[in-house]
Amino acid sequence: MKASIAIAETELDERLALTQRSALAGRLRSLRQQHGLTQGQVTAIGGISTSTLSKIENGQLSPTYDVLLRLAHGLNVDIAELFVNAQSHMGAGRRSIEHANCGETHATPFYHHRLLFSQLANKRMMPFISRIKKHHAQADEGWSRHDGEEFAYVLKGQIELHTEFYQPVALEEGEGFYIDSRMRHRVISLSDEDAEVLWVSTAPDLNRSPQ
Repeated sequence: MKASIAIAETELDERLALTQRSALAGRLRSLRQQHGLTQGQVTAIGGISTSTLSKIENGQLSPTYDVLLRLAHGLNVDIAELFVNAQSHMGAGRRSIEHANCGETHATPFYHHRLLFSQLANKRMMPFISRIKKHHAQADEGWSRHDGEEFAYVLKGQIELHTEFYQPVALEEGEGFYIDSRMRHRVISLSDEDAEVLWVSTAPDLNRSPQ
């Protein structure tokens, strides 16, 4: 029974990932054309390869979070605008409400992210709920590195945080971490099922060198 459920969930994840890749591909092409940019110009600014952007625009690749950040930088947009028409900054007094199970989603081989408050552009923080897929990660898989800092709080299951300069540490429900995102890092699930965390990352331009 559990095996059948797992297979069904995997097939659902694959269909969802395909739909999301197609939507993101169209959105990226549209944004790039609106800004009058070539693929080469976007990749030169964002610091990714032209072949990577080409695969994403053709729906052949689901970008990791750090690649999404680079794409947003290359297009000079908020990361939320890669998924929706985000509301521009309207000065002081902004407010946004997020209801249960809402928000744009983005799946990668290791994570399923649900972006929160994606209707707001130019946020100083980027909050999302992430499902850490149960996966026996290889030593070189799933690593990320980008400007900024990030915080994560375990909502369900058990995770293990891997970082460039520290030994791996296991964290359970009610525990969390705060790291400098410029350090290579990844999170894997230690649970029999997918784990879930609340993740908050600062916008890259908030990154500051230590005083």
